[in-house]
Amino acid sequence: MAAIVRLGSVCRRGVKPLFYQSTLLARPLVVPHKYQEQPYQLTAKIHASQALYAGSGSKAASLHWTAERVLSILLLAMGPAAYFNPCPAIDYSLAAALTLHGHWGIGQVLTDYVHGDTKIKLANAGLFLLSTVTFAGLCYFNYNDVGICKAIALLWSK
Repeated sequence: MAAIVRLGSVCRRGVKPLFYQSTLLARPLVVPHKYQEQPYQLTAKIHASQALYAGSGSKAASLHWTAERVLSILLLAMGPAAYFNPCPAIDYSLAAALTLHGHWGIGQVLTDYVHGDTKIKLANAGLFLLSTVTFAGLCYFNYNDVGICKAIALLWSK
């Protein structure tokens, strides 16, 4: 209840400015002191502004997110298509889609867990190398062997 009263005193016009203004808000934190019987309050700063890296007119992140979802749905649709109609077009489409899906997924893991400029550059170079080798290997397998669709069917048949 104290937090609501405190936020109400910071936002004089109600709750709406809390989400639309880039102000620092204070939230009380009650911490008991070792030698005192009464607790004293500390305040924690909360940022209610937009992310620093998001451009105001940039839609790149939104388009990338949408492309990831579209690719995931296409991969779901390619499964039955590959089973019922195995052909080189679907083999190469699967090679491209699986490589791109893996590239984006590992890229997100690297973004979350790799820190430092040099380490990020090395990790991204390794990711591009891995994605290139993966796509080349899948294309080589499609061209010189039975292809992805028939290989999975052979695995399931035994």
